[in-house]
Amino acid sequence: MSERIYLFDTTLRDGAQTQGVDFSVADKEAIARGLDALGVDYIEGGWPGANPSDDAFFQAPPALQTAKLVAFGMTRRPGRSAENDPGLAPILSSKADAACLVGKSWDFHVDVALEIDHAENVAMIRDSIALAKARKGEAMFDAEHFFDGWKANRAFALACITAAYEAGARWIVLCDTNGGTLPDEVARIVAEAAEHVPGDHLGIHAHNDTGNAVANSLAAVRAGARQVQGTINGLGERCGNADLMAVIPSLALKMGMDCGAAGERLEELTDVSRLLDERLNRPSDRHRPYVGEAAFAHKGGLHVSAVAKDPRTYEHIEPHLVGNRRRIVVSDQAGRSNVVAMLNEIGVEMEEPALRRLLDEVKAQALAGFAYDGAEASFELLARRTRGEVPEYFDLIRFRVIDERRRNAIGDLVTESEATVMVEVAGEQSMRVANGNGPVNALDTALRAALMSVYPDLAQMHLVDYKVRIMPPSADSTGTDAVTRVTIESQDQDGVRWTTVGASANIIDASVMALYDAYAYKLFRAGARGA
Repeated sequence: MSERIYLFDTTLRDGAQTQGVDFSVADKEAIARGLDALGVDYIEGGWPGANPSDDAFFQAPPALQTAKLVAFGMTRRPGRSAENDPGLAPILSSKADAACLVGKSWDFHVDVALEIDHAENVAMIRDSIALAKARKGEAMFDAEHFFDGWKANRAFALACITAAYEAGARWIVLCDTNGGTLPDEVARIVAEAAEHVPGDHLGIHAHNDTGNAVANSLAAVRAGARQVQGTINGLGERCGNADLMAVIPSLALKMGMDCGAAGERLEELTDVSRLLDERLNRPSDRHRPYVGEAAFAHKGGLHVSAVAKDPRTYEHIEPHLVGNRRRIVVSDQAGRSNVVAMLNEIGVEMEEPALRRLLDEVKAQALAGFAYDGAEASFELLARRTRGEVPEYFDLIRFRVIDERRRNAIGDLVTESEATVMVEVAGEQSMRVANGNGPVNALDTALRAALMSVYPDLAQMHLVDYKVRIMPPSADSTGTDAVTRVTIESQDQDGVRWTTVGASANIIDASVMALYDAYAYKLFRAGARGA
């Protein structure tokens, strides 16, 4: 049997069913281009006729270089011919290269949901696939609830997929729609199905309700399936779909399967994963396999020492193969190896006794609530300040923040923040006042107003994320007086991001510390001189 595996992405259709996800046409176009650059074989763009966004997307689809664009829909309705079904018409007349039609393969659904004869359901599949094959050239059948159907009534489930195959379906996709099937069951059932439909016509569509979507997809391939459906980052309703960001490298690097163009472009995986998160305006999962920021991060001193000698001691692949990179974490658990590795990464040379002073400072800062795990910019500044390389760009003499909750002129209840700052920059003192959407925004606006004339580079950065963590209180703490840790993520005009940290019993003071480092890092990287 061929080792070629065909990759089918359904982010734009099945992924769009995720709670809180609403793709615009521009989102769909950007994601489709990213998937095409990755090299997947099929991109399911949506359901023509189902909503305005999908209609607009299929009216002017992006030009794809590698992937085929697929339109999704369902088989004809009971009692209608496929040629006269209004639901099939927009799918088969779309500008898509292929059509994927879903139909029932579990007798329970046919009896309860459709309330039709089993023979009529099989005829609906046969007629619809035959017409899709004639109109589009390539037709696929998604056998909904196939695994549950096979376990309940094997003969009926087999009749459904056989009808699709005999009608000309290029792919018959076996769907674990409820996500309750385990890998050993998937392997057995796919192997049994392959005795009737050739494996090079079988696909797998796994949901993640038991946390086994990736494992089920790999098990199906081992059993003979040659198409895998999934989504970027496992996006999907309920618990999600199979995560192609894990499926693809596992197939290519672990199982030695031929994934076509995607197998040659694995280094695009991390960028595609983060592209989706950026379009959804949500933080990336740091711990996502292969592509997460923590996937190749090392914190324990013993681990870092071993990785420095040979990364294979604690890494299952080389990070660059999937477009990721190794990260050495510095924290209160850090040993000398961690600090040395981090210094090497940022290009800072440091010998004893300065190295020991830096390590002691890191641990002392950790006791005060600071953490450089995930705040690499603040660590770099700390290290370079130890060497006297970072100038004092400005002195924040004092600041004041006022929050006022009141009713406005039309009677709506509003909360406003006003920040006053006094800084010394370029030998002159300056005071600025600014309003903002919250105290941190007001402080950021006021500080920029005071600094921009001297440091115009600050106009090229903006804050993209703000996180607060309350540190565990001491035994005599009331909880509200606990130390607060603030991390701020910033981004410049080139898309480069960096994270800084501050810690204090006062959340505003901690925020100012993180803001100061955010500005300082930008100015240092821009080569700005101290005022």
